[in-house]
Amino acid sequence: VQLVESGGGLVQAGGSLRLSCAASGFIFDNYAIAWFRQAPGKEREGVACISMSDGSIMYEDLVKGRFTISRDNAKNTVYLQMNSLKPEHSAVYYCAATFIPRPWRPSVAGASYNYWGQGTQVPVSS
Repeated sequence: VQLVESGGGLVQAGGSLRLSCAASGFIFDNYAIAWFRQAPGKEREGVACISMSDGSIMYEDLVKGRFTISRDNAKNTVYLQMNSLKPEHSAVYYCAATFIPRPWRPSVAGASYNYWGQGTQVPVSS
């Protein structure tokens, strides 16, 4: 299983970025993929997750209305559209995958995810 994030980079406050998570090595439809972030000196936190089978989605409260997770099963890729970014959104963003039962209750608990990408840096300047 391999997950590769891309799309990070320096952005000004108020700007937008779209992160991509390209997945390979597993049957996409049987998994959920989530985005996490970790700021310097802080614990990793879940951001959003999506089921690759039925598209069920969950967002953490802090990003609702600002971030959007989506999938492209044909490309085995999950995206995280981030709008109206603030300096406090600066972090390394990771995507992670887990095999899910059906039905699946969406969760961004990090311990639920078995496979992780290397992360992509998102610094937001003020």
